[in-house]
Amino acid sequence: MGKTLFEKIWERHAVDTLADGTVQLYIDRLYCHEVTSPQAFAGLRERGLRPFRPERVTCMPDHNVPTLHQERSIEDPVSRRQVDTLERNARDFGLAYFGLGHPRNGIIHVVGPENGLTQPGMTVVCGDSHTSTHGALGAVAFGIGTSEVEMTLATQCLLQRKPRAMRITLDGRLNPGVTAKDVALYLIRRMTTGGATGYFVEYAGEAIRHTTMEERLTICNLSIEMGARGGMIAPDEVTFAYLEGRDFAPGGEDRDRALAYWRTLRTDEDAVFDREVSFRAEDVEPMVTYGTNPGMGIGIGECIPSL
Repeated sequence: MGKTLFEKIWERHAVDTLADGTVQLYIDRLYCHEVTSPQAFAGLRERGLRPFRPERVTCMPDHNVPTLHQERSIEDPVSRRQVDTLERNARDFGLAYFGLGHPRNGIIHVVGPENGLTQPGMTVVCGDSHTSTHGALGAVAFGIGTSEVEMTLATQCLLQRKPRAMRITLDGRLNPGVTAKDVALYLIRRMTTGGATGYFVEYAGEAIRHTTMEERLTICNLSIEMGARGGMIAPDEVTFAYLEGRDFAPGGEDRDRALAYWRTLRTDEDAVFDREVSFRAEDVEPMVTYGTNPGMGIGIGECIPSL
């Protein structure tokens, strides 16, 4: 029987499986921001540990940073302390740090892809639920808690239960004016905010294949809002072209070897998913939300429900 894209990456990174089915999963890239990492670094200090593979860790503040005048001291004392603490931890433990004013600083889930740090076939984690964004490049990417950040820093591995696999297929072509955000909101409306709970979702179909990388990042980012553990899209020529020339992406002969592997990262035709769901792209129209959760969305031509 064939394998899904998710299974191929997961199995390649499974170091060991415990008696109860828990998997020791190797992690290729850990991103750390200032909110969910302080206690993790404190735990390393308490146990006298150092990051096991510091070259696999990238740190940057992106939650408690001002939109304007980042050259000034952060006014809020709690926010300033968190940012300063991350800078100190990165320095003390010898980790890459893209701080305020650094040309690479930005939203952590954008910085990774746009610099080539995130690549197809990787396992990627961060103490942030929207880590699923990185799945747009064909990676298994998911958010983790602070204790798991500490575990990854110390061992470059995580203990995880393997999620179930779901494929959401969007057949046909999107209508003019329909954006990736509309696609995500439409899927969340149809699936509900808990409809993908316990699943890792692969997005497929003609409409998905014709998206840009930026659109894929948006769709995978919002996988969390329908309860998914993560979302991903198989790498293709769009992915390869996007990564070409990125500072941390492989180049030259390394790129040739990487491409040879990346081209194998697709679901086999005879692979079986735990759940399959299909929608028609032409049914998606520009969406608006009207309530208190992202599942409360309607097409722009619809009426807001009275109840």
